Order: sequence, then structure tokens, then C-alpha cells
Amino acid sequence: MAATHFLTYPPRPLEGKTEDKSRDVLVFFISGNPGLMDYYEPFLSTLRSLLDGVASLEHTRFHIYGQDLAGFRDEDHEPFTRHRKPYDVEYQIQHSLATLERLRIESGPRSGSPYDEVLLIGHSVGAYIALELFHRLLRNPDLTSHLNLASGILLFPTIDHIAKSSNGRKMDLLRRTPVLGNNAYRIARTFLHLCPRAMLRWIVHNVAGIPAQNGDITVRWLKSRDGVWQTLHMGMDEMKVIREDRWDEELWEIAHDAEANHKVIPKFFFFYGKKDEWVADHYRDEFIQKRQKQVERTRVIVDEGDIPHAFIIHHSETVAEKVSAWISEMYSGS
Repeated sequence: MAATHFLTYPPRPLEGKTEDKSRDVLVFFISGNPGLMDYYEPFLSTLRSLLDGVASLEHTRFHIYGQDLAGFRDEDHEPFTRHRKPYDVEYQIQHSLATLERLRIESGPRSGSPYDEVLLIGHSVGAYIALELFHRLLRNPDLTSHLNLASGILLFPTIDHIAKSSNGRKMDLLRRTPVLGNNAYRIARTFLHLCPRAMLRWIVHNVAGIPAQNGDITVRWLKSRDGVWQTLHMGMDEMKVIREDRWDEELWEIAHDAEANHKVIPKFFFFYGKKDEWVADHYRDEFIQKRQKQVERTRVIVDEGDIPHAFIIHHSETVAEKVSAWISEMYSGS
């Protein structure tokens, strides 16, 4: 069984005495569902290039790392069965936590040492996972005492009443219909098995409008043994887990806990789509209104254009530019 697939983008080597003044920041990316990091390669590689070009960040070495969520690639697990079911949201939180705990600086004179800070970036359900990691680690520093969670960037975050969104209502209906919900993956797997790969590729490219690179990733996922089952299982679990507005007070408890444990107070950027089929507008607007008094610590931005929830299909570079600007705001001159 293979290890979880990951992408890593190390910083450029620093020269001369600059090395002594530098700090190492782990940029840990958590994907949405389906949790295949290959979708995010253009986004992460663009972000790497942009950060390398910011002169004000010359003393900060950003190590970018992102890994698949568990279960979306057949080789990272034993085949799922009726008794060995796909992974739920809680498992993905633990999976990410275990990786964060073991990651260390990979190169340079400080190789093997813990990172000075960790910046979590989460997309969709990855934003929920990121906030859970903040909450758990800052409330219980003994879990991983060497981790210093400094900030978070949450892209198209599904952190509140996901089942009330337009797509969430359909997924929740599937979940609450026992016969259909329990057998949806079988129906999908049968159809995908019968559909020739060439025809499926044509549908993905020409009907769904997914470009070549992401289209090939999509076809491999659809044709995999367990990928669709993992996606549906986790998606239905999201409908159960991401419900109440639990982050209303807990975000600010994070700040209190950080002060109590002599940690850097986290800074958050939330980036919402103008129209997001996985986010209910009412709850998004309510969240923004509540956060207006905390602009020093939490910035909430609503896209003024038409970037969709699945930005990785056509808008990776655009979102990478936004994220690079926010990171520069967080770290320049600090």
C-alpha cells in the first residue's frame, strides 16, 4: 500500500548571511472533495512562483506542502468493503494532523527542525478541517507542542450549514434517503464501469468543459476502484458534520487560547464566491456581518467577479495571485 500522494514546493536556497535572519514557514494546503492534490498543481506552482518574486518576503522561506485526502486514490488504502467503509471527515482531520506532526524543515542548516510557523490554507471542506486543526491544537498544545499555527487562508469555505446550500440540499436528500444513499456509489460505479474510457473522456472535456490536464485527472478518479465511493461517503458525512454555526464563538476562543499558551494570535482570510453552490448566501452574509467588528484579526472578502467554487478548473492562477497578496500582507516586514 503506497503512502498518501503529496505535492511539495520547497523555497529557493538563501545566500550568505540572509540565512541567519530567515524564518521557515510551512504553507500546508488542505483540499476540498474530491481530495486529489493533482487538481491543485497549477494553483500551488503558481503560488510558489509568485512568492519567490516578492522582495519584501526575502527573509521568509515558505515551504509549500499539500497532500491528498485519504481514500481518493486506490493505492493509498485497502479496498473498501461493506465492513471497511470509506473515510469520514473526522478521519481526514486526524490524517492531516498526523502529517503536520511529522513534517520538518527539509533542507538548509536547520534541516530536521520544526517550522517557525504554520500557515494553513483550506479549500471548501478543507477550510473546515483547517479550522478544526486550529481549534484542537491551540486548545491542547500537548498534541503537537512544536507546531505554531500562525494564520489561515480559507477559500470558498464550507464551514456552516452546508446542507442548506443549493448543492448541499441535493446531497443531504441523498443521505436521508436510505436505499438510495446506501447504494448511490453502486449505481455510479456500474455506470462508470460500463462507460468506455474514451467516451467518458469526451463527456468530461466536451460536456463538462473541463480542460485537458484536469480532465485526465477527473477520468482517472471516475474510473478508479474507490474514488467515487469515497467522494459520496465523505460528502454525505459533511452534510451531518458541517451544520451549526460552531465557529461563531470558537474562532475568537482560538485567539484567547493562543494568548494563554503564548502563541502567535492567528490571522484569518476568508474568501467567498459571489455565488457559491456549496455555500448558502444567507449564512455567508450573516457570518460576514458578525465578523465586521474583528477586521483586525479576520478579513472576509467576497469575490466581485465570477470565480466558481471549483476554482481549480479555470481560475487557479487568479486565486493564486490573491493568496500571494494576502500572504504578503501577513508576512511582509514582520
